Amino acid sequence: MPSDTEPRIDTQKTAQGVQAVLRGEWTAASLTAGKTWRAVTAALGGTTGAAAWDLRGLDALDHLGALTLWNHWGRAWPAQLAVRDDQRALLERVAAYPPAELPARRLSLAQRVDALGLWVMQALGQVRDFVRLMGQLLLDFLRLLGAPHWGPWRDFSGHLYRIGAQALPITALVGFLIGVVLAYLMSQVLRQFGAETFIVNILGLALIRELGPLLAAVLIAGRSGSAITAQIGVMRVTEELDAMRVLGIPAGFRLVLPRALALAIAMPLLAVWTTLASLVGGMLASDLTLGINPGYFYEALPTVVPVANLTLAVAKSVVFGVSIALIGCHYGLRVKPNTESLGQGTTASVVASITAVILIDALFAILFKSVGM
Repeated sequence: MPSDTEPRIDTQKTAQGVQAVLRGEWTAASLTAGKTWRAVTAALGGTTGAAAWDLRGLDALDHLGALTLWNHWGRAWPAQLAVRDDQRALLERVAAYPPAELPARRLSLAQRVDALGLWVMQALGQVRDFVRLMGQLLLDFLRLLGAPHWGPWRDFSGHLYRIGAQALPITALVGFLIGVVLAYLMSQVLRQFGAETFIVNILGLALIRELGPLLAAVLIAGRSGSAITAQIGVMRVTEELDAMRVLGIPAGFRLVLPRALALAIAMPLLAVWTTLASLVGGMLASDLTLGINPGYFYEALPTVVPVANLTLAVAKSVVFGVSIALIGCHYGLRVKPNTESLGQGTTASVVASITAVILIDALFAILFKSVGM
């Protein structure tokens, strides 16, 4: 049996129509119970055609109860309402500050053109800043060549260790698993045509030329590219960049240059490391599925895969590394002094770095399609 304080609605038929009489306590403590709220919602649904409402029998009414009734009435006063003075005052306060409903806004053609123009200007601003960063990196590199003893070698060695050495386990694991998966998939197809020995050609060309450098670059873009943006972004939030400007310390020479050099050196090494791990995984899977021992791989791989493929992979890995460093620094320097901008910049940096890596890889594939084939 429901208690006397439980919110409920009694309906009565009068000469004017159906009258809804409210009972119990219409408060937050009562209405927030799941079972009670469902019962009240069902009861309100049965009073859609009520012509009059009587709230004088309520034991208690608070803001939540008044808001529930006001929303049910369509945010308008019913035709007949019997309430006490305190209840009317509460309902009037709720009616004076209802939850805002934003009207659907239709943009005019001029507003849409303005929005498009603003987006284009922002995009051009991003391109301008990125080109400026590339030019500054070139000038800083020439400055380093002119006075190498003044170079930021301590920062360079630290970034080289964090970006290169600490990334060896994850790149080796991912490369090994990709090699295993690729070998298993290819073995199922090659066995149908009796061409098991051609798995050396497929694995060697795919892993050395494309997948090895691409996997390493994508992993470094997500791992180190985000870290670069976050580091420089935090320096913006803590006003370290402003302090460097006041002290006359060039941010490009001390922040961008060592990271770009570290990635330009670490990226080719990581690409070769990932390719070797992928080949090891492919050899083990080929030995288990096709019976092709690793010795055959050692003998056949240099003959079926020209050295030009490895040279091409190392060359584009250098471009991958510099691109990731520049994009990470670009978004880090654009961070505003608040944590929300820091999160947005880090996310944008990872997305832009991975996209740039894929685009550069596609460009290399088109330009050097006849090299090493």
